Amino acid sequence: MRRLSILFLFVVTTGAQRGPAEFARWQREARAVTIIRDDWGIAHIYGKTDADAVFGMIYAQAEDDFNRVETNYINAMGRLAEADGEAAIYQDLRMKLFINPDSLRAQYARSPAWLKSLMNAWADGLNFFLYEHPDVKPRVITRFEPWMALSFTEGSIGGDIERIDLRQLQAFYDSTTGPTTSSDDDDPGGSNGFAIAPSNTLNHHALLLINPHTSFFFRAELQVVSEQGLDAYGAVTWGQIFVYQGFNDRVGWMHTSSGVDAIDEYLETVVKKGNRYFYRHGSAERPMTVATITVPYKTAGGAGGAGGMARKTFTVYSTHHGPIVRRVGDRWVSIRLMQDPIHALTQSYSRTKAKSYQAFRRTMELHTNSSNNTVYADAAGNIAYFHGNFIPRRDTSFDWTRPVDGSNPATEWQGLLSVDETPHLLNPASGWLYNSNDAPWWAAGGGASSPRKEDYPAYVQTGGGTARGRHAVRVLQNTKDFTLESLRAGAYDSYLTWFAEQLPALIQAWDSLPAGDSLKTKVAEPIEQLRNWDLRWSAASIPTAVAVFWGERLGDRSGRGAVQALAEAVDRLTADFVAWKTPWGEINRFQRLTDDIVHPFTDSGPSIPVPFTSARWGSLAAFGARPYPGTKQWYGTYGNSFVAVVEFGDSVRAKAVTAGGESGHPGTLHFNDEAVRYAAGDLRDVYFYRSQLKGHTEREYHPGN
Repeated sequence: MRRLSILFLFVVTTGAQRGPAEFARWQREARAVTIIRDDWGIAHIYGKTDADAVFGMIYAQAEDDFNRVETNYINAMGRLAEADGEAAIYQDLRMKLFINPDSLRAQYARSPAWLKSLMNAWADGLNFFLYEHPDVKPRVITRFEPWMALSFTEGSIGGDIERIDLRQLQAFYDSTTGPTTSSDDDDPGGSNGFAIAPSNTLNHHALLLINPHTSFFFRAELQVVSEQGLDAYGAVTWGQIFVYQGFNDRVGWMHTSSGVDAIDEYLETVVKKGNRYFYRHGSAERPMTVATITVPYKTAGGAGGAGGMARKTFTVYSTHHGPIVRRVGDRWVSIRLMQDPIHALTQSYSRTKAKSYQAFRRTMELHTNSSNNTVYADAAGNIAYFHGNFIPRRDTSFDWTRPVDGSNPATEWQGLLSVDETPHLLNPASGWLYNSNDAPWWAAGGGASSPRKEDYPAYVQTGGGTARGRHAVRVLQNTKDFTLESLRAGAYDSYLTWFAEQLPALIQAWDSLPAGDSLKTKVAEPIEQLRNWDLRWSAASIPTAVAVFWGERLGDRSGRGAVQALAEAVDRLTADFVAWKTPWGEINRFQRLTDDIVHPFTDSGPSIPVPFTSARWGSLAAFGARPYPGTKQWYGTYGNSFVAVVEFGDSVRAKAVTAGGESGHPGTLHFNDEAVRYAAGDLRDVYFYRSQLKGHTEREYHPGN
């Protein structure tokens, strides 16, 4: 009894705990959960209730990489500067314009009981983990509260709020800086989703490719099961309570970043009267809403204690459209975007329990998966495409790709488009459909199988086709009798569409140069390499390396300028790798040495060759790589992060691979055990059914045991 009393005292006095009743609750929840780690370290979590399963799910994520779990919520709640210092102040301000703890607490209080129970279990699982692992030192969040789950409800990397330009935000709210614009990386991100109908598969079962392109190590791979009907497997964004891209025993879903226009900016006409600001709307002048936001930030003194923290306070403004985020001339710009965390978390979780097309479609009617398209397949043989899930209805006489006049009432949103009013496909005649972050007008090939652009307002899609999308159509329309293996092979098809389209002009330009031209002579041999190239990547391919280095330097040059870009590419290859005849795999590398979120790449450390290229060149299997300070070799940080192929039928079969490995702990078995498989596209069997774990179980335990 005395030992128990001492334990309770310890619980009360440590940072993440409050008392013996709470500790007893955690123990009860832990006893209701079983975690089985398979021979790849992947957690399969089994609970009696959904809440039990969520408790175990988040506990397992924290075991694998608590740093990334915490970092996602530090970022989501606008508290990054408390960990990273002054450089993150405006990133935090951007989040705090939308994320208010008092508002989230109130929304948690009015959440339905079932959802509240999941958020409670989420907080309990993280706090129990911190209690059980006193060696883990949180950077900022020493105690998790249930309402915090509402701050991060959609699994995309880079949510809607991150569309706001930080430097322009700073230019508005900090008079010491001038207006600037950010420079975007021109290397496209995104994802691939393919769905194949039973009419086009050898076994007459629907197939699904799940292939998100994100930052590496951004998501966990796991399975979560309860006796209340939850049974989902797939990719989980660190810290969340739902499988973001994955499948259950009846349906599967893959989200791809959408080109839908879901966010609008308004040019506000601002009038100052005395010390107050007003903005015009119609014939009225409305008072600007004014608030104060304080951003704590770490100073050189440390993350806490005397002198370790400072604060910067902002007076911020908003209209009924949303917060002011920048200035254009003498007009202020407000931004309007989706803000509905209860429904967003409801939709994200409930779709994982849908067991039919009808049930899945009902979740889409919540309209809170704002930045994504969805590719779907199920055991009944249905395949479907859903376009961006949050599309405000607008007056089509305005150009919504640019800021509109906020003083004009005609620019107000008029509700949301229904699923039927947006590009949508169900069982197209083509027998397949896809999305690779391009427009839906080719989602099932040409002709009547795909949605027609002219049937929809322009704001449903802001982009067009891509080299990767054209590659997807090329693969899908020429393949019959798909199997899991041929779907996997299609996902790794090595053809590089962009070069197929661009190289003929280079070769023609070289051919047109006069004999004896010094530039023509210099690149004669590289031109022959490219002329005879099969346009396919491989680790051993010299033309792949030459083509990529040329493409990086081409820009908008043509004719002799394109040939000059090839000469520059050859010079760079020679300077960095001694000889320009360097196989692509000696340049393009996968390396994982530490679990730092910003990885310290080095040519002196071990790495492995990766044959596939950036999505920019039309590669379906994407690997976004570049050289880093002090390196000659290129190292990947994003692209194929999780790949799964799934077959639905009386039972579900799947194969998958995760970049690197499941664990975030260097030196452990599962930190980098999938790296070679990842580079080779060698997917491993998924153990979906508990019976399949026999002979493949590394450890079985209760959280905390």
